[in-house]
Amino acid sequence: MPTHAWMTDDHRAFADTVKRFLSEEFQPNRDTWKEAGMIPKDFWRKAGDLGILGATVPEEHGGLGLSYGFDVVTFLEQGRIGDSGWGFSVHNIATHYIAAYGTEQQRARWLPKLASGEMVAAIAMTEPGTGSDLQAVKTTAIANGNEYCLNGSKTFITNGASADLIVTVAKTDPKSRSKGVSLMVVE
Repeated sequence: MPTHAWMTDDHRAFADTVKRFLSEEFQPNRDTWKEAGMIPKDFWRKAGDLGILGATVPEEHGGLGLSYGFDVVTFLEQGRIGDSGWGFSVHNIATHYIAAYGTEQQRARWLPKLASGEMVAAIAMTEPGTGSDLQAVKTTAIANGNEYCLNGSKTFITNGASADLIVTVAKTDPKSRSKGVSLMVVE
């Protein structure tokens, strides 16, 4: 792995761990998993055991509490082997949404499972006919007491086949344009 000015000895040691993990656990299975259309849950748990999934998750929620640079190390190692099939980046984005915007109860409920690989996260944003224009989504989330009725269609959901938790983009107030678009977490 190339050395970058921002990398410390800890980043390089983490990079060695990720590189070894991808070499031993991902590469030998890559074609089989691509054909199956999903990564098995035990692979996610192994990544969690090594701290790869929870590198930046706060320690109080089961992670290592490290800087975002450690996630970048994982992205760089994926790039080094030309991988775009393991949905680490999407899992990571969903985890960061929950860490940043979830309630304390939600963080306590989901972050430890996301960091350990017990849960796999996906993001459902793209829709037929709207692409990634989030203001144009047609999926709605209508309040019904303390619940929402979610209705719509999504496509291209990375990790969708193995996800336990899906961050879904929906309109909660269609008249408010971008301010009416929300992220709904679906277990």
